[in-house]
Amino acid sequence: MALSAPRVAFGVHSCTPYNTSTGEFYGILKVLKGSSLSLSGELQKLMGGASKYPWAVEDGAISAEMSLKFSEYPDFVFTLFLGATPTATTADTDGDVSTAANKYGTSVISAANGISGVAATGADESDLKFGKYVIKATGTAAFDLYYSSDCDIGRSNNGTYESDLLKVTASPLSVASGNAVSTAFGLTFTKAGTPNFTTGDTAQFMVRPINSKAMSVNVGAVADQTFPEFGAIVMSQKRGNQEMLELDAFRCKAAGMPINFESNAFSEAEVKINLMYDSGRDGVFSVRHVSPT
Repeated sequence: MALSAPRVAFGVHSCTPYNTSTGEFYGILKVLKGSSLSLSGELQKLMGGASKYPWAVEDGAISAEMSLKFSEYPDFVFTLFLGATPTATTADTDGDVSTAANKYGTSVISAANGISGVAATGADESDLKFGKYVIKATGTAAFDLYYSSDCDIGRSNNGTYESDLLKVTASPLSVASGNAVSTAFGLTFTKAGTPNFTTGDTAQFMVRPINSKAMSVNVGAVADQTFPEFGAIVMSQKRGNQEMLELDAFRCKAAGMPINFESNAFSEAEVKINLMYDSGRDGVFSVRHVSPT
C-alpha cells in the first residue's frame, strides 16, 4: 500500500482567546506574524561515585510556553496581557475635548474667575487636532497654548509652531473681555467672571478629532494589576487542499506586552504565554486536524 500523505501545518491564520469560565470569545487576532508552542522537559539524573554517566534518568517538570507575535492592538490584548480595561467609543461626530484641569497652580481653570472650560468651536470641529494641550498663563487674563506633537498639526486649517517649546500662539490669547478662540485648532476658551491668572500657572486637556472610533486606556492602576487566565485557539492557515490544523490551549497566563514604534514599520508585539494543566479537561492543550473532501 502507498504511504499516507504527511500531516503538515502551513502558516498561521488566527488566534482566538476565550474566557475559561464562560467559553465566550474575547475577540480574534488576525494580523499575526507567528505563533509557536514550546514544550521543554527536564531530565533528573542520578549521579554518584566514580561513574561519569548517570545511574538512572527520570522525567522532570515540563514547561509549556507559547509565543505569540502580532501587529494589531484590539481592546482585549490590553486586558489579557496588561491587566487594564480600555474605554472605547464608537464615534465622535463633533470630535472631543476633555475637561480641562489645572496642572501647576490653581488660577487658570476656575468657574468663578478664569477659564471655566475648553470646547470645540461651533462649525470648526474639523480643525480639532489629536493630542495633548497645555495652557500657560502669561498675565492676569492672557495665556499661551502649547501642543504636544505636530503629527496631526496639518489637519484642516493648518496650525504652526511658534517656538521650540511647542508653543502654537504667536501672541497670547486673551479672555479679558470675552471668550478666546484658537482658530487654527478649533478651540474656544470660555471666560468666567474676571480672570485673575497667576503668571506661570498651567492647565491641560486632551483633544480627539472627528473620528469613526476611538479608545483610551490607563495601564498600571493598582486595581488593574491582576491578569486573567484565558484559553486560546490558534488556527493554521487553510492550505490549498483545504487542510487545517487547530491548537486549543486550555489555560493560559501572560503578563506584559511591548508596544513598539519603529521608523517606517508597523508595530509588532511578541508575548510569552504560559500554559497550565486543566483538571476539568484533563490536559494542557489539544490538537485537531482535518483534511476536508
